[in-house]
Formats: sequence, C-alpha cells, structure tokens
Amino acid sequence: MSYQLPITDEALASPRVSVIIPTRNEALNLPLVLELIPADYEVVVVDGHSTDGSLDVAKSLRPDAIVLTQTRRGKGNAMACGFAAATGDILVMLDADGSADPREIPRYVRALVEGADFAKGTRFAAGGGSDDITRIRRMGNWGLNAVVNVLYRTSYTDLCYGYNAFWRHCLPALDLAPGETSDEMRWGDGFEVETLINVRVAQANLRVVEVPSYEANRVHGVSNLNAVSDGLRVLRTIAAEKRRGRVATTAPASVPQVPVVASGAAVLVTVTLEDSMSAAVDEAFTAAAWTYPLVPQPSSERAPAEQNVIDLREAAVEREFVTVLRGNR
Repeated sequence: MSYQLPITDEALASPRVSVIIPTRNEALNLPLVLELIPADYEVVVVDGHSTDGSLDVAKSLRPDAIVLTQTRRGKGNAMACGFAAATGDILVMLDADGSADPREIPRYVRALVEGADFAKGTRFAAGGGSDDITRIRRMGNWGLNAVVNVLYRTSYTDLCYGYNAFWRHCLPALDLAPGETSDEMRWGDGFEVETLINVRVAQANLRVVEVPSYEANRVHGVSNLNAVSDGLRVLRTIAAEKRRGRVATTAPASVPQVPVVASGAAVLVTVTLEDSMSAAVDEAFTAAAWTYPLVPQPSSERAPAEQNVIDLREAAVEREFVTVLRGNR
C-alpha cells in the first residue's frame, strides 16, 4: 500500500514547517533550542506533565507556539499529540534536550523538497556523528538496524535516531493517534516510536532519504532513556509489527545477507522474508554470541565490578533478544 499523494506547487516552493518538540522537565534546555528555530516555523511543544515550568518557559520564549499537554505518557504519545496539532506541510521531530541542532532543519527540508517523502536523520553517515551515544546503545542500534534492514528490505544506517522530518501526507502511514486521556502507556507510546515510524514508512513504500546529523550531549538534566528496557521495547516493536502482517510475504529475488561479527570473523546468514524470526535471525545472533563491530574498551582498563556489571547486562540483553525473536514474548 502506498500513501504517496501529490504535493502542491505552493508547498514545494515555500513549505510551511512545523517543529514538534516533546518535553518533560526541560525548562533549562528549551531556551537553547527555541532560540535556534526560525521565527517563521510553527513550534508545537507537547509537555509530559513537567514539574519545572517547561510550559511557561515555552510560552514566554515563543508566544506564538502551540503548547499542549500529552494525553498519556511517553515520547511516542507526545509525538502523536504534536502531529495532530501541527498545521505545517512539513513536520519535524526535534528533541528538547539540546542534543539535536535546529540549524540542521534546512537539510531535512531540502531533502523533502527534492523528492523525498521522509527525511531520516542518521548519526552514522558522512557528516553525522554523536557525542552522546554509549557503547551499549551503539551495540543495540547496530543489531536492531540489521534485523530491520533484512526484514523490511531497507538500507537504514541509524534505526533509533529521533531527528526526522516528513511531508504531512505521510501521517496516515504512521497511524499514530493521541487517543483518550489515560495514565497507561499504550502501543507506540515510548521511545520505540522512532522504530515504529521507520518500519511503517518502509511498509508504505514511501521514499526515504537519510540526512547526516550530529548528536551533541544533553545540555542540562538526565535522559529518560533506558538503554536496556527501551531497547527491548524496540525489539518487541519489530517482532510485533512482523506478526501483525506489516512485512511483505514475498521474498525478494536477490536474498539479502546479514554480516554478523563473531569472534573476529564475519558470519553470513541468509535471511528471507519467508523465514520465521526464530530461524535465520535467531541463528545469526546466536552464532555471533551477540558481539558487534566495535572496538571494546579493554577489560584491563575497567574496574572488576564495572566489568562484571557490563558482562551481566550484555548477557541479559542477548537472552532477551533471542527470546523475543523466537516469538516467546
């Protein structure tokens, strides 16, 4: 199914841009972000029940901004609320913590005007980078990225990055709605929203162009992201979307291969779209013993207690990864 619709000449010549910013206790960071957003861009601030006056800061700095409180909890729900409130031709997803530079927005707009439906930020292409990503987050992003690229025949380089932009006509494909007010988190409400969007964009046959982006460190405060628990939510999202029938059932003429690093040697495991997730994908990650193409910090440079924590955490991630892929979660 394709959701591609004609874009008006007016929108192509001078698109109206809406910037959606989810917040939760970001009063100190908002001034740094909002001052870099052009005055002619629509700003939509969606607050997650902050207690530090984030909403008041947003209103004082951008009196013209659309400011609202999300209906449930989590970044995904905040984005869904922002998408519903925005009125622009182009919608931009921007974090409030200062890690994403609003001055990069013209790159995304240019990619869309030049023909893309969805402009996807990437930290792992020439011109991109990150000061913020940790070793375990990089590991998880790499593994999840490989699985999605095989299952959905995509060529993403950065699955779990939230700096993206797209034309309004993509909204039906994303299929995200604010919903009724509730204290409970529902499907797609958390940090897995980036993966959910990327998977559904691929299934809708929308034209995706990756845009190099540089991720800085959060300026103030502490991130709400938990690398392990949120990474497993992402994994469950991939598995659930597969089971819900969003993946095509016809294998491509040329079957892709996933290079998985195992004990210093590359293991190539052929995966077709007709395989169950418990077969070839499980085989790939089991063979690799959940290692990844990074140069790890030598154990001798870590304190024994720190090394034990890292080893236990990565072993737990590996067991959960295989369990979810087998369809037991």
